[in-house]
Amino acid sequence: MLDRRFILENPDLIRANIARREMTVELDRFIALEDQRRALQKRIEDVRAASNAVAKNRDTSVDEKRAQGTALREEEAKLAAELAPIEAEAQQIYLTIPNLTFEGSPKGGEDASAEIDFGKTPKPEFGFSPKDHIELMEAHGMVNLSAAAKVAGSGFYFLTGAGALLEMALVRYGLDMAMAEGFTPVITPDLARDSLMQGAGFVPRGNESNTYRVEDTDLNLIATSEITLVGMVADEILDPAQLPIKLAGMSHCFRSERAHGSLTRGIYRVHQFTKTEMVIVCTPEDAEAHHLKMREIEQRVFDGLEIPYRVLEIATGDLGASAFRKFDLEAWMPGRNGGSWGEVTSTSNCTDFQSRRLNIRYRDSSGKPQFAYTLNGTALSVCRAMIALVENHQQADGSIRIPAALRPYMGGQEFIRSGK
Repeated sequence: MLDRRFILENPDLIRANIARREMTVELDRFIALEDQRRALQKRIEDVRAASNAVAKNRDTSVDEKRAQGTALREEEAKLAAELAPIEAEAQQIYLTIPNLTFEGSPKGGEDASAEIDFGKTPKPEFGFSPKDHIELMEAHGMVNLSAAAKVAGSGFYFLTGAGALLEMALVRYGLDMAMAEGFTPVITPDLARDSLMQGAGFVPRGNESNTYRVEDTDLNLIATSEITLVGMVADEILDPAQLPIKLAGMSHCFRSERAHGSLTRGIYRVHQFTKTEMVIVCTPEDAEAHHLKMREIEQRVFDGLEIPYRVLEIATGDLGASAFRKFDLEAWMPGRNGGSWGEVTSTSNCTDFQSRRLNIRYRDSSGKPQFAYTLNGTALSVCRAMIALVENHQQADGSIRIPAALRPYMGGQEFIRSGK
């Protein structure tokens, strides 16, 4: 969240930022409610001051003090009752006000996002008609969608044989890439409380939620380990020597949303998947450098997998509420709609938006607590990386070449062939 006072002192800036993000927020209503809230709070403080003055007045009899005190307490209770719904509505709107945006980000919706870089590997040129990932993986006994639908419904999958081994190889490959850059590996819970979900910028309840909730509890299945990783340092004041905190979280991720049209086929957008997520907690002055470094790590991961990709600077209208600036990597997927780009990673600088909601602070050089900055980036989202890998490295004989960087994690195996 943004600082309340900053919002109230800069309404035109906030209004323009909301428009750039192509969002709808009841900002004018929030400002009006805040005016009412502050006026009522001032009246409550005046009543409390009057009550204290009555208690200290030696010239007033006990009966008079009791009568005046009772009247003042009743007045305070009445004002507090008026204040409660105003505070609740203001807070509800406050949580919908998005972060500021990077001035250099493209303006507009999803189509306005700008290509800023490409990977080292060119798009493959096949001398045959390429298959999509489901044809390839089913042919090699790597995936079973029908059994998963029987067990859990559509949007789930079994990985079997080489598919299961490939997932474990990709997880460790991505983790090792992150660890080489100083990230500490963390296996996180797959559940988080409502407060942490909301603090990280995810809606835990209601019609806008894409999360699974556990009934009769305040727990939710996480959509990403970003939630649990930033939650590790919630309500803490960190020593500057601890920063930056660099964590690589391995978890299952759960999302109730489902793709439409051609994206319903296969494992591109599913209800459960495995992901290694990088999170950094740092000082404001170091955040931009860390953001660029995380993007570099993501690029090296996919360069090592010899997968063609492009890097997008995400447009303001396609940013999540917590992201100040965001980059996406989109891999080339030859079997997707006859060949197209598909998102495989993203990395966001969330500035102090999450830390204000989660109360993550550090002591500056003067010892004063300040809000830290948080950043996140996908080291590797397994199912999407797997799609790009099998489709780009398919061979004319139907086998799948394993890129050299991944072979140590696959026991030196160079190809996936039927039954292996």
